[in-house]
Amino acid sequence: MNSRNHLAFLLIFFTTIIFHPYTTSSSSSSTTFHFPTLSLQNLSLLGDSYLRNGVVGLTRDTGVPSSSSGTVIFTSPITFLNPTTNSTASFSTKFTFSIQNPKGISSSGDGISFFLSPNNHSLGSPGGFLGLVNSTQLTKNKFIAIEFDTRLDTHFNDPNDNHVGLDINSLNSIKTADCSLIGIDLKSGSYITAWIDYWHDGNNLKVFLSESESNKKPIYPILDVDIDLSLYFQEVMYLGFSGSTEGSTEKHFVTNWSFTSFGIRHPKPRIGNPHNVSDDTVAKNPAIEVPNNVGDRNKKHKKIGLAVGVLGPVFFCSVLVVFGYVSVKKWRESKMDMNIQAELLTGPKQFSYKELKVATNGFHSGRIIGHGAFGSVYKAVFVSSGATAAVKRSKHSHEGKTEFLAELSIIACLRHKNLVPLQGWCVEKGELLLVYEYMPYGSVDKVLYQESGHWGFLKWNHRYNIAVGLASVLAYLHQECEQQVIHRDIKASNVMLDANFNARLGDFGLARIMDHDKSPVSTLTAGTMGYLAPEYLQYGKATDKTDVFSYGVVVLELCCGRRPIEREPGGHKMINLVDWVWELHSKGAICDAVDKRLNKEFDPDEVRKLLLVGLSCANPDSEKRPSMRRVLQILNNESDEIAVPKMKPTLSFSNSLPLSIEDIIVSSLDDDEEDASAKASTNANLTVPVIRIDG
Repeated sequence: MNSRNHLAFLLIFFTTIIFHPYTTSSSSSSTTFHFPTLSLQNLSLLGDSYLRNGVVGLTRDTGVPSSSSGTVIFTSPITFLNPTTNSTASFSTKFTFSIQNPKGISSSGDGISFFLSPNNHSLGSPGGFLGLVNSTQLTKNKFIAIEFDTRLDTHFNDPNDNHVGLDINSLNSIKTADCSLIGIDLKSGSYITAWIDYWHDGNNLKVFLSESESNKKPIYPILDVDIDLSLYFQEVMYLGFSGSTEGSTEKHFVTNWSFTSFGIRHPKPRIGNPHNVSDDTVAKNPAIEVPNNVGDRNKKHKKIGLAVGVLGPVFFCSVLVVFGYVSVKKWRESKMDMNIQAELLTGPKQFSYKELKVATNGFHSGRIIGHGAFGSVYKAVFVSSGATAAVKRSKHSHEGKTEFLAELSIIACLRHKNLVPLQGWCVEKGELLLVYEYMPYGSVDKVLYQESGHWGFLKWNHRYNIAVGLASVLAYLHQECEQQVIHRDIKASNVMLDANFNARLGDFGLARIMDHDKSPVSTLTAGTMGYLAPEYLQYGKATDKTDVFSYGVVVLELCCGRRPIEREPGGHKMINLVDWVWELHSKGAICDAVDKRLNKEFDPDEVRKLLLVGLSCANPDSEKRPSMRRVLQILNNESDEIAVPKMKPTLSFSNSLPLSIEDIIVSSLDDDEEDASAKASTNANLTVPVIRIDG
């Protein structure tokens, strides 16, 4: 939009706001509000919803497939039922919404809904649950909803992927209507206006849809249901919108909203009514009272008109000056937006399945360079450009799909020099594929343990820089992102090395996003044994401090060249790396833990510092672990070292694991030894002895 058009737009917009501001009014019997644009003054956002430039987005705006759900709710409860007079409200609402996909991408699902709910804090699951119900508790949330569904979900008896339906406490619609019958495609990206009218006296609900620019209410409804909603109304209820996606790039927006309710009767006071007779009638169209002193009011109106005629031009000129200032400011901001858009255009692209299949030689087993819980990783060479990439191919399972969507939606929004750059993605032919920049030296795990020809290149300065780079990216994820990212699977095999031996963190399949300072939610434990913090094993609560513990273990690996848990040479006793280093520290010989393969070619002060950082991060007491920002400051000589106790702290829990850690490790070793040859042939990143406990 050029500056001239922008000025005209602002002039029209602000004139509309000044002379027709949004209004909200309520009484004991009715509620009315009108929002030409939306703001947080009267709305609450839940889940992934957000407000941008007066428009509410209900799901994530990532440009890549993701699973997401969000809700926006009018903050004030509205009366729908008066049990004393046994009267029920009628209501009418109008709003404009748009369901969009990025240009050139067709990835529909799942839609939005307008709902009434007895509570203002429920948030449903992504996907076909439309953000209305929880996937594990389908009957918990109570609601009356009009759904605008863009995905055919046979589980809920959907007729097609372009319909409107009435839902009451269930996603199996009471009645549906095909939007294509009136020439509307819900996912076309156009702005669609909806009207929903419920008339209690007639026990009838109607839904109208229009895609025309005139925004005129159609004569005939698309959905017409005879139903008595008073059976489902609570005394007060909340209004709102919800939306969801699952493996989709679909975005859901609500741009304006108005609502009115009427028809609630209240008992009349007894004073002045000796017969105590109440009026039980409700007019469908309330009469407009005509005042007696019409002439006096006309005179007043003429005076007001004269004043407006004189002061109007002065006020209008003042407004133009303000508009000019705002226009210049917005023009500068638009230049910044164009730069941001240009940056996004260079981000992850959508590859075709054919392109990736050719690049990986038909996903040939000889191209496999690693394995993980997600699936297999292939080396891809693009013939057209000669570029090399790494392609992660998902397992064909629900878990694989969940990890794929988590990794794609999270890492596509992240920008840091110590992350493995995401180049693109592909969802085609039932395949879930992620394309990453190729890391020529593979993982730290591979360089340290698997390929003896490489470890000689991993000098001490490389190892120290890897620890610094990993600390830097974790500080970014924990404290510098808009929402905190908990990786949940920090380990040597997920820290990749580029051509200059810089650390690049990858594999976000188990990562979780949460708001800063929000209490963690208990989940199934996920990660790799040996890297899991004790409190995470016990309670299943992943926090930034559980990532810090895993980081500490990786740092000790870098210094010592030993796995987190390994069998004692020539024996059956298991050695825990953290315990082993802490024991040397208690003897005042912590530097004896350094990797002997370094041939004493290292800085003793740096070795001591890094080992102590590793122990402080791996402290069993999560409260004593430093933040990753503090760790980075210590490694960069910007902060003093943390005092590490000579004896390793011990913790006790009220509940015990169903199986001891030692039993789990021994069982894992026995199983791994039986198929060691099979694992060796795949050059797996996850090498024995480790256990994955995935949630």
